[in-house]
Amino acid sequence: MTDRTPRPDAELPPVLAVVAGVSSEPRLTLADKVFAQLQDAIVKGELEAGSRVSEAELVSRYGVSRGPLREALRRLEGRQLITRIPHVGVRIMALSLDELLQIYQVRETLEGLACRLAAQHMTDAEIRELKALLASHERQIAEQDGRAYIQEEGNVDFHYRIIHGSHNAVLIQMLCGELYHRVRIYRGQFSLTEGRPARALGEHQRIVEAIEARDGELAEFLMRRHIAVARANIEARVNPSREPSRETPAIPARSA
Repeated sequence: MTDRTPRPDAELPPVLAVVAGVSSEPRLTLADKVFAQLQDAIVKGELEAGSRVSEAELVSRYGVSRGPLREALRRLEGRQLITRIPHVGVRIMALSLDELLQIYQVRETLEGLACRLAAQHMTDAEIRELKALLASHERQIAEQDGRAYIQEEGNVDFHYRIIHGSHNAVLIQMLCGELYHRVRIYRGQFSLTEGRPARALGEHQRIVEAIEARDGELAEFLMRRHIAVARANIEARVNPSREPSRETPAIPARSA
């Protein structure tokens, strides 16, 4: 299959970026670094959802002055990952079970659509990169003895790649903005369910196979089912006595 024309705004490969005189590594400010460290700590649960921490504690923990710290906190607040309380400090945001499940319902529909569009619009090169990404995820899971499947932010996150592969700016803004970062907290925590990492990887691989086959209908169904299973897993983990939602997408009719 011949590659489709790549997007004009695609990033240059690192080697070409150097030749062109463009740095492939953007220079990070101290506030950028603290922001990334704090966000990572929140996503991994090192700063527990609902907990409170003072600015003085964070200054000591990250070895920075209050200026860069406050800039980082302002950005985290913009992503609704924290709230700042005057004269008290910072509270790490937490979602109720119902709020989280409602977000997963939205994800199921919108990411399903993103998957359908990805099957139509991803270039062959993008699909090859997606398959290589899953190969690296498979190695990561093996290194963790199958106990975890925690994806880093951005282009090394399978869901992020699929959403951008839709080439739909509205969907990208909706799913990769505030919602994306709030969901990452819970995706990381619930990926630790026994047996779930290997199953999630298998589901990701089936989705990529459908995208590569340019079968948008199947790709959408598989992504919706993948997120529905994750939602049921959250319900079972958080509230075992609650009857989980059994709403899953109907299997699409296949043409002969």
